[in-house]
Amino acid sequence: MSDRVLRPRRSCLAVPGSSPRFLEKAQGLPADQVFLDLEDACAPLAKEDARRAIVKALTEGDWGGKIRVVRVNDWTTQWTYRDVVTVVEGAGQSLDCVMLPKVQDAHQVVALDLLLTQIETTMGFPVGRIGIEAQIENARGLVNVDAIAAASPRLETLIFGPADFMASIGMRSLVIGEQPPGYDADAFHYILMRILMAARAHDLQVIDGPYAQVRDVEGYRAVARRSAALGYDGKWVLHPDQIAAANEAYAPSQQDYDHAELILDAYDYYTSAAGGMKGAVMLGEEMIDEASRKMALVIAGQGRAAGLARITSFSPSEGVSLCSSVAPMRSSRPARCTSTGPERPSPSTTTTCSAC
Repeated sequence: MSDRVLRPRRSCLAVPGSSPRFLEKAQGLPADQVFLDLEDACAPLAKEDARRAIVKALTEGDWGGKIRVVRVNDWTTQWTYRDVVTVVEGAGQSLDCVMLPKVQDAHQVVALDLLLTQIETTMGFPVGRIGIEAQIENARGLVNVDAIAAASPRLETLIFGPADFMASIGMRSLVIGEQPPGYDADAFHYILMRILMAARAHDLQVIDGPYAQVRDVEGYRAVARRSAALGYDGKWVLHPDQIAAANEAYAPSQQDYDHAELILDAYDYYTSAAGGMKGAVMLGEEMIDEASRKMALVIAGQGRAAGLARITSFSPSEGVSLCSSVAPMRSSRPARCTSTGPERPSPSTTTTCSAC
């Protein structure tokens, strides 16, 4: 398990490393993360100049608290080691992560970890500070995803790369990130869930890949909502118009955020000595217990990271019903939240869970 501090990655903006104009423009865009690309977005003859441009942008630019990532070329090419050495030696103190594409087995992540350690040691940088993001882009990478997720304490994210993955398995589609015609179900569901399970088993974040129809913001939003519903932390952004849709899709609504905070406050109070040390209680029409607290922690954490502010508050003074499978307990009106907005309808004065 990694003890790295994970940061919001709702929107992960791709920026061609060979374009000084885009490198400058990206600094002012409201994406959580930017990754400066030396791989697919750079022609082979442009890669050497792109390395220098990226070092300059990282060291001289104002990235405003964004997560700064560089995507290097994969280990099967002749460019990888020079990408890493040039960028990390030149801008290692202004770099948060290195993204490694087309990861097929754990050894490729280990090799990057070792190279980063050597550079950090040589340059006098803190060893281990620079993280790794690993892209899963083909069948072999998916089959080995558990080992990949466990390969290095530097790992922060696993990323689904749909374009290369679709090509690697022969999926019949020419639209990156969209469902293939002729298949009525979700062709990506298993892949997304498989990567998600490996990531969560090792406390990693997990990011959905790009949607190439950059002018179709509603199509992007629909695809983003699907992976967000599964538990993904964010999605790649190929165009500034997609940023707002990503930031919205991978953050809870205000209503869900307020409700999660209410659950946490209520559970904290009613499990305390002052609240009667109750393990399960009725909050309005809803039973809450330790499992509820864990679910609420996820939503509340996402809302806080997104900068949401509470518009409700919890008051224990109105009482609560104890949930018991032995005998139902009655109380006065259950606890509810108070808000500057319209009051929610009062639930019944007698509240029990289905087990009562």
